[in-house]
Amino acid sequence: MIILHIETSTQICSVALSEDSNCIFFISNDEGMNHAALLSSFIQQALDMLKSSDRQLNAVAVSSGPGSYTGLRIGVSTAKGICYGLNIPLISVSTLEIMTIEALKRLSTEAEDHYFIPMIDARRMEVYDAVFDAGMNLLRPVTADIITEDSFINYLKENRVYIFGNGSAKCKTLLKSSNAYFIDNIHPLAENMIQPAIKKYKENNFEDVAYFEPFYLKEFQATVPKNKTSSVDPVKKTN
Repeated sequence: MIILHIETSTQICSVALSEDSNCIFFISNDEGMNHAALLSSFIQQALDMLKSSDRQLNAVAVSSGPGSYTGLRIGVSTAKGICYGLNIPLISVSTLEIMTIEALKRLSTEAEDHYFIPMIDARRMEVYDAVFDAGMNLLRPVTADIITEDSFINYLKENRVYIFGNGSAKCKTLLKSSNAYFIDNIHPLAENMIQPAIKKYKENNFEDVAYFEPFYLKEFQATVPKNKTSSVDPVKKTN
């Protein structure tokens, strides 16, 4: 089973190839939102590796969000194009699940009975987040939260809570609980998509290539720059 994994939900663009449960190719770039320029090259490198050994893809997995509207759109449209062209299934993996897998790898066996809250920056004091346990069970679904001193209070009362992702800095000065622990430099990466993608593949849990859309959580909204005039009423936009 060979799966191509695409992750473009944040400022990092990454691509991986897995054969069964093994990562056989991985490449990433963290220099900013250059996904449109980088992704095709990364994928071509992965496919060239397969071609050299006369192997073929069985599926494509893509990070489904939440995250950057533009990044998700690029990743999903590319994944859908490959699946359509090769007539192979499309798998989606939650961005927040991908981040939690990396956090669990960092902590190893220390994580039992603890909670995990991945966060993606949604501007101002808002984040996209979810709550997982150490078994990767989703305890609270993906939500757009405005961070306050009372955020996640019920979880922080019960046990140690690990908070991470590019939105977690907003919590460091507000969450005073001794149960709040922060893990730095956790990002969604394609190499951490492998296990959930394999699980979905074995369950035949595939997306409709024609109609699948990323989980943006919020509708994209564009603004008109203040130094520009327009005959169209401006609309406030997020990410």
